[in-house]
Amino acid sequence: MKDNTDLSKEKLNTSSNNSRKYRRLFISFWAILLAAFVLVGGVVVYVDPFFHYHKPIPGFPYVVDNQLSQNPGMARNMNYDSCIIGSSMTVNFDTDDFKELMGLDTLKLSCSGAYPRDDYNMLSIVFDQTSYARKSNPVEAVFFAIDIPVMAADIDTVKYERPEYLYDNNIFNDVKYVLNKDVIMQYIFRPIVQRQGTDLSEAYFSWWTPDYYNIQWVMHTYEEPEKVEEELPADAMLEATKENLEENILPFVEEHPETQFYFFFPPYSILYWHNVIQENSLEATFVQYSYVAYRLLQYGNVHLFYFQNMGEVTDLNNYADYSHYKREINRYMVECFASGEHQVFTSEQMQMELDKMRGIINEFDFEDLFSKDW
Repeated sequence: MKDNTDLSKEKLNTSSNNSRKYRRLFISFWAILLAAFVLVGGVVVYVDPFFHYHKPIPGFPYVVDNQLSQNPGMARNMNYDSCIIGSSMTVNFDTDDFKELMGLDTLKLSCSGAYPRDDYNMLSIVFDQTSYARKSNPVEAVFFAIDIPVMAADIDTVKYERPEYLYDNNIFNDVKYVLNKDVIMQYIFRPIVQRQGTDLSEAYFSWWTPDYYNIQWVMHTYEEPEKVEEELPADAMLEATKENLEENILPFVEEHPETQFYFFFPPYSILYWHNVIQENSLEATFVQYSYVAYRLLQYGNVHLFYFQNMGEVTDLNNYADYSHYKREINRYMVECFASGEHQVFTSEQMQMELDKMRGIINEFDFEDLFSKDW
C-alpha cells in the first residue's frame, strides 16, 4: 500500500502534468490564433484591395465600388497622369474616352455628394510628392466638377466621415484594414469566387440603366421644394464661396502651374433651376457662378467650361433625376475638353452664358410640365 507521502507526490505530479498540458494548450491556442491573424493580414496586404500599400497585382479581379475607402489608395499608388475630381456628376465618365480623345491616362476619383473639403482632401493625396503615383508620373491634368450648390458650405464640411487609417501614414492603425472582416469577405473572397472584377475605366458608374433616363421616371421621383417667399440677397453666398475657393481649391491651382485644370459646371436639368426659383435664390446663384468664374479665370493653367445652357438640359429624357445625366453627355463633355467647345475665356463671356441660361429658364413652360399626370 502507498503511504500518504507517496499519494501526495503522485497528486503533485498529476497536478504538475495537468498544469504543463494546459499551459501547452494555452500557448498553442494563442500561437494558432496569432498565425491566423498573420496569415489573414498577409493576404490582405498582398492583395491590397484598397490599394493602400501598392498598385494592383496582375490578374486579381479587384472590385472597386467604395469611393471613401478606395480613392485614397488609388490616388497614392495607381499609374495615372490625370484625374477626375468631383461629386456624382463625374461618376459616369469613362476614362477610356480621355485616353482616346486626349491621350491621357485618367483616374476617376469621384466622391458622391462631395463638398469642397472632400475635393481638397483628395487633391492633397493626388499632389503628394512622396506617393508612388507622383514618383511615376506628373499630374498633367485635373478634371474638376464645380457644384455651385455646395460652394457656400462651411470650409471644413465633408460629406462623410472618412476612415482615417486609410488616409494617414500611421501603420499602427492599419490593423483596422488588414484584419477587417468586410475587406476580407467582400473584397478578397467574393471576387475570387465570382471571378469578376471592376473595369477601372467604368468605376463608380451609377446604378441607373438606360431605362431610368426618361421624363416619366424623373417626374415620378421628383420632390418639389416648398416655395420661399423672401428672396435671398444677391451677395448672401459670396463670402462662403470665396472662402471655399481660397481654402479648398485655388491653392492647388497656384502651387501647380505645370498642371492644367479643367473646371466645369455640370449640366443639371431644367428642374434644378426650378428648385432654385422655388428657393428664391436665383439672383444669388447667378452671382455665385459669376464670382467663381471670375476667380478661376485669373489663372493661365485653368480651362473653364459651362455646360448648363446646352439644349439637352430641357429634355428630361436625358436624366434619371433632376441633376444626374446619361453617360452620353459625359462622353460629349470629354469631346468638348478636347475641342474647346463650351469653353469660357473671360468674365464677359461667362456673363453671356449666364444670360443665355436665364433666357432658357424664362422661356421654359414649367406650368405645362407640372400640369401633366406623370
